Amino acid sequence: MGRAFVYVILGGGVAAGYAALEFTKKGVSHGELCIISEETVVPYERPALSKGFLLPEAPARLPEFHTCVGANEERLTPKWYKEHGIELVLGTRVKSADVRRKTLLTATGETISYRVLIIAIGARALKLEEFGVNGSDAENVCYLRDLTDATRLVNVMQSCPGGNAVVIGGGYIGMECAASLVINKINVAMVFPEAHCMARLFTPKIANYYEEFYKSKGVKFVKGTVLSSFDFNSEGKVTGVNLRDGSHLPADMVVVGIGIRPNTSLFEGQLTLEKGGIKVNGRLQSSNSSVYAVGDVAAFPVKIFGDTRRLEHVDSARKSARHAVAAIMEPDESGEFDYLPFFYSRVFTLSWQFYGDSAGEVIHFGDFSGTTFGAFCVSKGYLVGSFLEGGTKEEYEAIAKATRLKPPVEDLAELERQGLGFALTVSQKPSPSSVVEVNGSELILERPLYAWHATAGVIVAASIAAFAYWYGRRRRRW
Repeated sequence: MGRAFVYVILGGGVAAGYAALEFTKKGVSHGELCIISEETVVPYERPALSKGFLLPEAPARLPEFHTCVGANEERLTPKWYKEHGIELVLGTRVKSADVRRKTLLTATGETISYRVLIIAIGARALKLEEFGVNGSDAENVCYLRDLTDATRLVNVMQSCPGGNAVVIGGGYIGMECAASLVINKINVAMVFPEAHCMARLFTPKIANYYEEFYKSKGVKFVKGTVLSSFDFNSEGKVTGVNLRDGSHLPADMVVVGIGIRPNTSLFEGQLTLEKGGIKVNGRLQSSNSSVYAVGDVAAFPVKIFGDTRRLEHVDSARKSARHAVAAIMEPDESGEFDYLPFFYSRVFTLSWQFYGDSAGEVIHFGDFSGTTFGAFCVSKGYLVGSFLEGGTKEEYEAIAKATRLKPPVEDLAELERQGLGFALTVSQKPSPSSVVEVNGSELILERPLYAWHATAGVIVAASIAAFAYWYGRRRRRW
């Protein structure tokens, strides 16, 4: 019992939807493409789960946020997949994979074979039990990774209006869920071990701004400690949270957001792993040439920084999926994935974007008592990262372009003085050119942005001059 396809996408998250759309744009034929997913619905925009889905009024519901509406593309409903001849194998778990034989074995016993496989299975939420705390199975303890989780969280939230929620974790899920809980008029306490929220990305100064804003909405922060145990009632519901520092918090519900782990177990021992994920090259191709990996599960080379990274964000999932399909369908035209790391969030009336790397020295700018502020990250004399809260579309585009250009920064005090103006100037400045005269002819060379460009320009000019000299002498001999 089995089926065979030319292309198989394993996983039904954001990346799968964007890959499917890209396949149709590249001319995939009916019956060639299959998507296998443990979820029972077709791919959707996962960020909606921690934002619009949790709102008390006019909440987002499917089919409203199926991919690819997050990038202002088509909405891929079940009807769309049928019309494009894409086979959907939903509600199905793959229990084993054999990349040498190019087969996948489902939990129902079906063998699905492929010529090319795209792994888009993302990551799973880390459970409390992995840290020695029991209670994940309590009916009022919630995680948020998929539609089933989100539906359960909404039901629990609606069962305790005006109650107390404890959010475990100070990252993306913690911050976005806390905002949604407050909007639902639930009292919120956030618990995390770090000194401030969003510790992987925010500086203390930036984090303080958001924490103060959250406090103004009634959120309580309990930092520098972790959950040690729960109190339960006779029905098995959590009624309280005990922390390692000895404190206690009442709880009508608990939301856990303590990180994720890539789903690599199917391919361990078969594909090369790195940074916790499946290592791929600039074409998103794994150590097996017939297997590609995209999204949260992929560790890929980030050209702008010259190293391999695994990025947990929807933008990376969308763009890596598209590029993998282009590399498969148009290998001679696609080139290597050239991605600028990008992260963003929208909570309450706040909206921030970050581009690049959070390495090096941080230079803050703007009015931290107002609504627009940001920071630049400078490493080894170059701008490598940019953060902006409250920007316009043009300003966000400017910090993105400036970060990709990696301009040199000689004076940190001047950078702080210019602030956002620095990015606006860099992004709008045309690349200057210089004219070099070679044997009576003008050769226009773009002025280099980096030292190695300068070296390359000198080499090119010298080579042309040498050729012109040799050619002139040869003509005279003729």
